[in-house]
Amino acid sequence: MNFDNKDENENYLSLARFESMLKTNKVLFFDSEEFEDIILHYLDSGKMNLANKALKLALEQHPTSVGIKIVEVELLIFQNKLEAADKILDELERLEPQNDEVHIQRANVFSKKGNHIEAINSLNKALSVSDDPVDIYSILGMEYLFIDDVEKAKENFILSLENDGEDQSTLYNIIYCFDFLNENEEAITYLNTFIDQHPYSEIAWHQLGRQYYILKNYEKAVWAFNYATLIDEHFLGAYLEKGKALEKLNKFQEALDNYMITLELDAPSAYVLLHIGICYENLNNFPLAIQYYKKTVHEDPMLDKGWIALTDIYIKENEYEKALITLMKAINIDEFDERYWIRYAVLNKNLLQFKEAEAGYRKATELSESILDYWVDWADVLYLLGEYKTAIDKLLQVNQKNPNSPEIYYRLAAFYWENQENSQSLEWLKRGLILDADKVIMLSILFPQLWENKTIQELIKNFKPE
Repeated sequence: MNFDNKDENENYLSLARFESMLKTNKVLFFDSEEFEDIILHYLDSGKMNLANKALKLALEQHPTSVGIKIVEVELLIFQNKLEAADKILDELERLEPQNDEVHIQRANVFSKKGNHIEAINSLNKALSVSDDPVDIYSILGMEYLFIDDVEKAKENFILSLENDGEDQSTLYNIIYCFDFLNENEEAITYLNTFIDQHPYSEIAWHQLGRQYYILKNYEKAVWAFNYATLIDEHFLGAYLEKGKALEKLNKFQEALDNYMITLELDAPSAYVLLHIGICYENLNNFPLAIQYYKKTVHEDPMLDKGWIALTDIYIKENEYEKALITLMKAINIDEFDERYWIRYAVLNKNLLQFKEAEAGYRKATELSESILDYWVDWADVLYLLGEYKTAIDKLLQVNQKNPNSPEIYYRLAAFYWENQENSQSLEWLKRGLILDADKVIMLSILFPQLWENKTIQELIKNFKPE
């Protein structure tokens, strides 16, 4: 609101006089600038009824004021009465063609209509007659974003910030453009130059840290975030980002310290609680890790990553039943993540629940072919269920993608034998022996009955590499 640009006491005195006048029905006089500020105050506050009352009285007391007319246009645009706004702007442009505010409001009308090219043309007219182009450059930047010309948007935001180095929203817009264009190195160069001129801008240091983080230069990211927190010791976002960078450097205690500071500054978020748990887990403090993972899912029961973290730590502690219960929470949230179904399969396999394990492998495969590495385990489960033919088919498919694997060859030998295809079994056994005879011992571990078979033992003993 415009009141911030004048003496505060004077501002509130004007507003108090106006509201007193409304209560007493006694008409008081206000100069045109007072009216402009009063109307815009009510517009910013969303009090349209009072804004319209102030405008009506302003037009009665100052019928020829261009400033009041421009504020009227703002009200009309806000109410989406664009044709009425256009008519007033036509009149104002005839009266004051060199008034930049007229062209700015015209641009606002075009923008509301979705005609961003014409809005840009009007803003360029405003630039040509303006003595204070800061806001115009900023609005231009937004209009260029609307037409996806991010390079032009960035140029105009930079020009705006050059004229007002304290405008944090414009700095954010500039970095957004750099990010969108994947110009992280250029963003770092820009931010370093900006920081040279504004060394105490915690926002600039924070954004510099973000750029280093994106480029995986975590040491430099921590360095930049440190400056942000030194300048503003309550900068929650900088502590959070610093914690993430320290995690990447495997400095889990330092990361933990920064996450704990965020808990002092604000109510805990599930994200922070999760990462505190991750740090404790990496510090081998499993009880506290579990405690914070539980806090995570309590804070946000729909955060599947929290349930998965809890699942994985239970797996590490060999508490498979607990792990399976928590895993199902994650699957109920996101049933389309093949990694969750792989966990489901492995856990059920460990619990000797082979039908459920097979269902898990099958579901994971339906979702993604990238789990091919797990097909050997899937085949093992099918073998245990007596589905030898299906198990053989899975291994043959794996063999096409990963030929020359003795683990597959020896398994095929066992599976074909159980399927009473002895000649095929012996052929795959020979291939395994040719490829890696030492690994034949796996038959004694995985398939002891086959290992003790006389035919198999004879072939192994008489094998001679060609």
